[in-house]
Amino acid sequence: MTEKEELVRKGYDLMAGDYHENRHIFGNKKELEDFTSLLPRNAKVLDLGCGAGVPVTKFLVDSGLSVTGVDFSESMLNLAAMNVPEATFMKKNMTELDFKYNSFDGLTACYSIIHVPREKHVPLFQTFHRILKPNGILLISMGSTDWEGIEDFHGTQMFWSHYDPQKTLQIVADAGFEILYDKLIVDGGEKHYWILAKNRK
Repeated sequence: MTEKEELVRKGYDLMAGDYHENRHIFGNKKELEDFTSLLPRNAKVLDLGCGAGVPVTKFLVDSGLSVTGVDFSESMLNLAAMNVPEATFMKKNMTELDFKYNSFDGLTACYSIIHVPREKHVPLFQTFHRILKPNGILLISMGSTDWEGIEDFHGTQMFWSHYDPQKTLQIVADAGFEILYDKLIVDGGEKHYWILAKNRK
């Protein structure tokens, strides 16, 4: 784990409760409905950077899906286990996933890849392609601009890293995904870049 990734992990450990109390401002129900509508019944879904499990993991479980949530913040995972006991949670760094080929029907990463050093984005999406089944569905939110830096966030230091939407879209497509839609969405007073895509194998 790089120093920047460790900064993110420690930051979320420190602010888990405060962040969880404010997470509801980013609902994104429409995007999650678009995602779940494309999945088979009882689909296996991986929620990366699941945080405290609300609202994304809970929405997926309530939609009848079998959900595995992954985060590397132990404090966040403790909250997630209480908030969504029906899901399975694992402590992992999303850049070091070791799931088998074709393990999941769907994958979500909402407000989480923006904390991954962008030099790791290409191999990250290649991993997503590997662990998703053929025609598996991907839903991600990314940064709306080209930027990398460290700022104060909920009383602690936090690291962000993302390319502009055009480069992000190219990385996802080059990793083997068919883009179903991509759009800039303003939610909770912030703008993020969302992609819904299908795995091509």
